[in-house]
Amino acid sequence: MALSGEASVSVSLAADLALAESLVHEAADLAARWFRQGVDGEAKLDATDLVTVADRSAEEHVLEVLGQLRPADGVIGEEGAFRPGTSARRWVIDPVDGTYNFVRGLERWCSALALTDGEELQVGAVHDAVRGTGWVGSPAVGAFRDGIRLPQLADRDLSTACAATYLHPPHVDGPVGERWRRVLAGLGTYRSLGSGSLDAVAVAEGRIDLLFQHSVPDWDRLPGEAIIRAVGGTSRVVEGAGVSWYVAGAPTAVARASDLLADR
Repeated sequence: MALSGEASVSVSLAADLALAESLVHEAADLAARWFRQGVDGEAKLDATDLVTVADRSAEEHVLEVLGQLRPADGVIGEEGAFRPGTSARRWVIDPVDGTYNFVRGLERWCSALALTDGEELQVGAVHDAVRGTGWVGSPAVGAFRDGIRLPQLADRDLSTACAATYLHPPHVDGPVGERWRRVLAGLGTYRSLGSGSLDAVAVAEGRIDLLFQHSVPDWDRLPGEAIIRAVGGTSRVVEGAGVSWYVAGAPTAVARASDLLADR
């Protein structure tokens, strides 16, 4: 990624973008070594919510590097990494996003990272080691895939949109499922692909138009959200049927989906 000639980019933001891009690349390459040889998953909340030695190794690497290069910053990771820090800045780590796919030998997984400063989302980075492709972005400067700037996102109406979404089967027949089906009925089509951060970069590239899911933690949400917002997309969190729904992507589609999901 090159930001030379862009006077609006501060030295510190450029350095954070470069660091985030480097860290997710390293984390994904480390995880890929385990992926190629195959690993077993350990269940966390249920049999489909898994963690592996690859997740833990990649997260430990990122935590160690941030401790050396950004010792004042806070850190939180999906697999338990935590450092409170002494500044308002916080790095959020998802060492392997799509661990179920990873364990099953499916190639749709990635490593992802975000940086916040107080309430402001500063940077997001995602790396797909299987395809050797990386994305990095900031709402302040735009988004890049392998150093090439992404164009601004085209808007899309919900009725013609393709959404990336998922609902855990136990919820399908209850009130959460009913709210989810409201949106499905208004869509052009949808896909369930298994990695929220890869879904988000597909949205940022215009290959998918929006994503929505409920109860999304920061490590699944923030890296991709930074990249979506960097190309002019929007994001919302709305309350509906007793859960918080996260919706991001093309502004018109996001607004309509949010209306359908929200309590009235």
